[in-house]
Amino acid sequence: MTDRLAKALSLIDTANAADPTMDGGQPAALLYGERMTVELSRLFPSASDVLQIAARGQHVERWLLSRKDYPEGKAGYLDWRREQARRHAVRVAGMMETAGYSPEDCTRVGVLLRKEGLKRDPEVQALEDVICFTFLRWYFADFAAARDATEVLDIVTKTARKMSAEGRARVLVEFALPPDLAAAFQP
Repeated sequence: MTDRLAKALSLIDTANAADPTMDGGQPAALLYGERMTVELSRLFPSASDVLQIAARGQHVERWLLSRKDYPEGKAGYLDWRREQARRHAVRVAGMMETAGYSPEDCTRVGVLLRKEGLKRDPEVQALEDVICFTFLRWYFADFAAARDATEVLDIVTKTARKMSAEGRARVLVEFALPPDLAAAFQP
């Protein structure tokens, strides 16, 4: 790991350590970033610095923009997510600049964090696959336990649609999903 990559990741971790929401005794955003890095390292061991930084910074300071500040429903949720992506891109790019990355790399991390080119840009798609694996491995069980079966199937179907064919195939190998949920990942 280069010094500048270590510095960028450290800046993200320092910011996320301020998350007031705890998960297993750790700040939730910090833990999420660490889990994203674990999944990225497993799925894409030769990921570029920019992809590694995007994965770690996916939810940087997410708690600062509350979902409840946006209208209920799908439109409000999508507006909140777009603004989160925009804010994350700006914040992470600033951290990268501080760590010594080029303006091009700082711009590129924004493309990844805003998911521009999903299904067309291999790094954007890799980040999305990592996000989906992180959700399935670390957050899905609690998510599913709090929802009815129809809602769970809907979310799993939406998750699968965002993934690459390779990612979906790998989900079927790595996770023991009930048949109705596994069907969403079938080719």
